[in-house]
Amino acid sequence: MWLPYCRHHHHEPEALAAALEVRALAVTYPGGRSPAIADVSFRVRQGARVGLVGANGSGKSTLLKTVAGLLMPCAGTVLTFGLPLESCHHRIAYLPQRTDLDWRFPISARRLVLTGRYVHLGWLKRPGPTDWLRTDETLRRLGMADLAECQIGQLSGGQQQRLLLARALAQEADLFLLDEPLNAVDADTRAVVADVLAGLQRAGKTTIVATHDLGRLETEFDDAIFLSEGHVTAAPPGSLRDHAQAAGAGRWPG
Repeated sequence: MWLPYCRHHHHEPEALAAALEVRALAVTYPGGRSPAIADVSFRVRQGARVGLVGANGSGKSTLLKTVAGLLMPCAGTVLTFGLPLESCHHRIAYLPQRTDLDWRFPISARRLVLTGRYVHLGWLKRPGPTDWLRTDETLRRLGMADLAECQIGQLSGGQQQRLLLARALAQEADLFLLDEPLNAVDADTRAVVADVLAGLQRAGKTTIVATHDLGRLETEFDDAIFLSEGHVTAAPPGSLRDHAQAAGAGRWPG
């Protein structure tokens, strides 16, 4: 008997729906006096590579965690591929910030990447040959095959970031939520991440990448969502989005 991780069964997405649609979303942390994000609305088309831009504390991580199902909204609606969030958990892969994990946990790199497959297994089914194959393929793709049996705490910061990306890729999701994947990484890791993002887009996948680096919007993203103090805000003067709006290009969500 197969049991899903949540009480809802997985459903097929609507082919023409947005990959993500957020309507009037508000999230308040337990004990918080005011929302961490409030009245946030935007739409992301399938296959887009979108930058989620804002300073530290602007609400980027809160938004991504809510879409990933890790936080409960106090108001608003989140739809993924036209369906309620709980119907599409298996299609959403979330990469947290590296500092969010306890790297002292006694698990190998290979085992950590394997956890990306658990959403397909349910509570009772054990990983099978296909799950291990996807795990090993992903480690090779990220240049981590020779470190597969290393304890995760033995890895460098850049290697740990690649490992988190490998876990997300092993899930074989359709929507990828990446929280600051390029923060404090070496040049080699930055190049690997850029190559993976390009490959995901070629495969028709949707990626939303939290960043505070305005300089890379034009070369690495199709669209951008700007956050400030928990609210969607206008693009800074002179940014790529600002130029696109002025030209009437209409290619930005918001």
